Amino acid sequence: MRFSRLAAIAGASVLVLGIASCSSTGGKPRETGGGMGAGQANTPRATVAMITHEVPGDSFWDLIRKGAQAAADKDNIELRYSNDPEAPNQANLVQTAIDSGVKGIALTLAKPDAMAPAVKAALDKNIPVVAFNSGFDNWKAMGVQEYFGQDEKLAGVAAGDRLNKDGAKKIICVIQEQGQVALESRCAGVKQSFKGGFEILNVNSKDMPSVESTITAKLQQDKTVDHVVTLGAPIALAAVQSVGNAGSNAQVVTFDTNAALVDAVKAGKVKWAVDQQPFLQGYLAIDSLWLYINNKNLIGGGQATLTGPSFIDETNIDSVAELAKSGTR
Repeated sequence: MRFSRLAAIAGASVLVLGIASCSSTGGKPRETGGGMGAGQANTPRATVAMITHEVPGDSFWDLIRKGAQAAADKDNIELRYSNDPEAPNQANLVQTAIDSGVKGIALTLAKPDAMAPAVKAALDKNIPVVAFNSGFDNWKAMGVQEYFGQDEKLAGVAAGDRLNKDGAKKIICVIQEQGQVALESRCAGVKQSFKGGFEILNVNSKDMPSVESTITAKLQQDKTVDHVVTLGAPIALAAVQSVGNAGSNAQVVTFDTNAALVDAVKAGKVKWAVDQQPFLQGYLAIDSLWLYINNKNLIGGGQATLTGPSFIDETNIDSVAELAKSGTR
């Protein structure tokens, strides 16, 4: 029977829940699934597009892509990955995918207003669209059928609560891309729950030397800052350098991870990280499209499927570090 493996594969998705990029059209070779494959479905070959707002060089997206490729390999899907951090260009990539006749689209909604026309164009062609990672507050109103990620404001509130428990008195929350709704929601959540001094510091993630120098200058100017909260692993690693350059005693904490960030937590250079499980987001986004294309299944009952937040710190870093070696955490 054509769907003979649907139940088994759906079960494999649950297992992935339990254990837990760069453009394929222009540079880095296709990621593998990090050894997470579970055989291949016998459903017809389908082409699916994944289109993100990835900034080139941010290895967080390697985890997204590995999860997506693991699902694609299992589901007999040809995965076409592309990315652009500028929302108009990302929207153009969506239109290109529509014109190429893909059977489904998984995308991020970092700037939902700019992406809305492209999403509508896909839906008008009866192409199923799922969102992940960014757009928690907007996906449903845009007609997107499923969402995989975390409630960014809730994650920020959790981080603020933890900072209170850590005894933090004055923090800066570093936003690396102004206007990016997920990042702004994280800092808003931190501000809501944190009881000490709070200030936002804007930097430009496309210019990492300026990120480091801007944080350094702030720490030199305000010696009362005792914690730097960053919203991405590369920014956290830059902040570690900034703390040293400024002769500051501030602790660095962050949202999101990559292999180098895991090493930094293990070494005590970064105190903890809020983890949204990017491998899982990529995996579920592609697997959900396969389930819908072949069996009209929908995940989440009309609500977002949450992949976070959780914390990576000294209590669990050893187990996470082992998984990071395979590129899945």
